[in-house]
Amino acid sequence: MKISDIPFYDRPGERLKKYGAGVLSDYELLSIVIGRIKDEEILEFSSRILKKYNLNKLYDIGLEVLKEECNNDEVAALKVLSLIQLCKRYNTLVDGGYNKKEIKSAKDVYDLLHSRVKDYNEEHLYVICLDTKNCVNKIHRVCIGTLNSSLIHPREVFKAAIKENSNSIILCHNHPSGNVEPSEEDILITEKLKEAGKVLNIKVLDHVVIGKEKYWSWIEN
Repeated sequence: MKISDIPFYDRPGERLKKYGAGVLSDYELLSIVIGRIKDEEILEFSSRILKKYNLNKLYDIGLEVLKEECNNDEVAALKVLSLIQLCKRYNTLVDGGYNKKEIKSAKDVYDLLHSRVKDYNEEHLYVICLDTKNCVNKIHRVCIGTLNSSLIHPREVFKAAIKENSNSIILCHNHPSGNVEPSEEDILITEKLKEAGKVLNIKVLDHVVIGKEKYWSWIEN
């Protein structure tokens, strides 16, 4: 269906303004975000793409495949990926991010970052900077790729903590395999950074490994 075939008052944008986003279907919302697509009516495209993939699958297929699905419209593909990433970051806040008063356990760390990292195909190492009340004041991604203790310099890990005047930090990274058991490198990195933290008087409270649906904690284990 073409937007031009729909009465003006019943088009997705008009209904959103009048009734709110909750009344729109997924494909209508996606059509508003993208705006227009190369060589296809936007409503037809949005309906087609969501029938073939859900939003999570759209993110998984990556930019190049998604670009092909978008009729080689790179701008549209980038808009879709950006939308999904924003959704993930929103979920991070709702699930227990900056709105939480205090990080009390590894489960809080899992809730904070799980929705952001669970679908990554590479390992991402984060440092969570905390104030004196263990409230989050910064989350900084240190590196992407298989963790190697010889390549991870304490300077990069503690840079954000020092800048934010943090009292302590928690390390966190994901295991794309889903297996949360720490590797030998994970252990070496944790010990190395705990020692560096003692010198800087910034405590390393924990190192949490996140899998698909579970986690491992240095402190708890």
